[in-house]
Amino acid sequence: MPNKPAAAPRRDRRRAAALLLSTGLWPAWPALAAIAQSRAQAAPAAPNGPATAPAAPADAAPAAEGGRWVHALATFGEPKYPEGYTHFEYVNPDAPKGGVLRLRNPDRRTSFDKFNPFTVRGNAPAGVGLFMFEGLCVASDDEPQTMYGLLAERFLIAPDKSSITFRLHPKARFWNGDPVTAADVKHSFDMLTSKQASPALVQAYAPAGPVTVLDERTVRFGVKDRSTDTLFLIGGLPVFSRKWGAGADGKVKPFDQIVTEYPITTGPCTIAAVDMGRRIEFQRNPDYWAKDHPARRGWFNFDRVVYRMYKDATVAFEAFKTGEYDIYKEYSSRSWVRQHKGPKWDDGRIVKKSFETATGQGLQSHQFNTRRELLQDRRVREAIALAYDFERINRFGLLKRAYSVFNNSEFAAEGLPGPGELKLLEPYRKELPPEVFGPAYRPPSTAGGAAALRRNLLKARGLLEDAGWKLDGDGRLRNAQGRALELEYLNPGETGGRITDWQKNCEKLGITLKERNVDFALYRNRLENYDFDVITIVEGKFSLPNAAGYITSYGSQAADEKGNDNFRGIKSAALDHILKVMGGARTLAELRDCCRAMDRVVMWNHWQVPDVYVSAERASYWNRFGIPQKTPLYFGIDTSGDHSAWPIMCWWKKGEA
Repeated sequence: MPNKPAAAPRRDRRRAAALLLSTGLWPAWPALAAIAQSRAQAAPAAPNGPATAPAAPADAAPAAEGGRWVHALATFGEPKYPEGYTHFEYVNPDAPKGGVLRLRNPDRRTSFDKFNPFTVRGNAPAGVGLFMFEGLCVASDDEPQTMYGLLAERFLIAPDKSSITFRLHPKARFWNGDPVTAADVKHSFDMLTSKQASPALVQAYAPAGPVTVLDERTVRFGVKDRSTDTLFLIGGLPVFSRKWGAGADGKVKPFDQIVTEYPITTGPCTIAAVDMGRRIEFQRNPDYWAKDHPARRGWFNFDRVVYRMYKDATVAFEAFKTGEYDIYKEYSSRSWVRQHKGPKWDDGRIVKKSFETATGQGLQSHQFNTRRELLQDRRVREAIALAYDFERINRFGLLKRAYSVFNNSEFAAEGLPGPGELKLLEPYRKELPPEVFGPAYRPPSTAGGAAALRRNLLKARGLLEDAGWKLDGDGRLRNAQGRALELEYLNPGETGGRITDWQKNCEKLGITLKERNVDFALYRNRLENYDFDVITIVEGKFSLPNAAGYITSYGSQAADEKGNDNFRGIKSAALDHILKVMGGARTLAELRDCCRAMDRVVMWNHWQVPDVYVSAERASYWNRFGIPQKTPLYFGIDTSGDHSAWPIMCWWKKGEA
């Protein structure tokens, strides 16, 4: 199955993350979504008055030191780029400017009807966030969760993390020429947390504030939960002018009534032309205030960026082949193999490339609802997982088998648990499967063909027999009460046939696995009420795992709260403890131990059947670009989340002077 964007419903806690992701604004996940998700579970604030903290380990966040003006903040250790750096390594600082970049709609939005990306109604085009809005800080793409000042020249973090103060860059300007002031920053925050903004944004920014204007260029934010994640959340605050939405009399409209007015922002581009809903054209601002800023040198090299909206994916791909736009990101392995080829690829006019990234890949899996009586026995869940033939699904050889909550990262469990992991796990030995204390989980394989699948099915049959399931005269499994082992796989959309091979293998064991396709509204409702047996969920990507982001998926409290993300119904005292310790990790080593211990608990309980992940960004592009020599660790092709859309932000057109 292709590793497509998650089909999980976006509850209010996540809509803020989805909103900023869709507009290309940073940060979105995990810093924003995690804060929003962890409101109830956040650690209590420290007492009033100066905090006395223990000495910070070598890889502790500089934020723990506090009390000094800094140019950058790394979650752990020191920022890669020191004071006085000239540019990021994954750009060409002398890239030529010029030319036109043509793009398609990069997500499911096939139209747009507004330019305000922060309100509930309507859709704003992705390019508004990517090319117009900027934050106080910007993330680097070649180190985990680190931010550098952009609109903020420097920032000062209180020793107890109770506040962060920003000193604005003296050159910072909106495209209309007005200087960026502390009052503009406060206005932006006030609007994003007002009743007129998306309710999810209001909730997400709840740990931040109050905001105090100290002078024209200095603004201070309170940090209610005193967490590093909230510092990053505030650092990524998109800033816009107080004049956005003002009428001739100077009076500004209510925020939710600012719809088609062009945003007054500080970014490198302005809107040049619009065919509402169909096409939007951005032009590079020759007076862009940050064109020589070290965090922006070598960026935004096209004179014009044109988005054309396509309603049909097939039509969009055919348009790409004719040269209507320049870059096509591919999600489907089948399409990558079968469609991205032909004379234009053969002669080099179109380049097909898979860009490997270091982005951690969350667990894509088929999740069991353990609230269901039939799925409460771990042996039954393991048996069903043994019937899953990943190698047949991966017949094109482009997908990787998910093996961890933290795929493609150093946070995935390896080998035997180390001392730090055992310290977390030992107090809960009685409740945990014995395998947790052995080698790290690896999913069953059918790489040996039919013989390997047969061995897996024989093992599954033994597990089912041990769990009390017997075959009846019709070849169906029944328990001691005579109940058949019948399950329903719930799938959003009208297209079925996703689990045909899995169904056949389950039938060989006497298990009935039905597939039911429903429209997304019903699917969302059933998930929010935990009314399902088996579903497929894709967890988020990351550069650093964030404990708050996992609480609603793995925390015991969330299992009883409808509308949360603990679809599996997980209740584990061990996981609750690990997540609590993870949230307070002060060093990278501590975080790694927590993640690996968590990984062992989750994977060996067989609460899910691990599916696939893709560690690469796959794209075909017309051979018209200059590309920096170094590729960043974390990036997207045409959309931005925690990190940049590197090709459209840092490449340039060949042949430009």
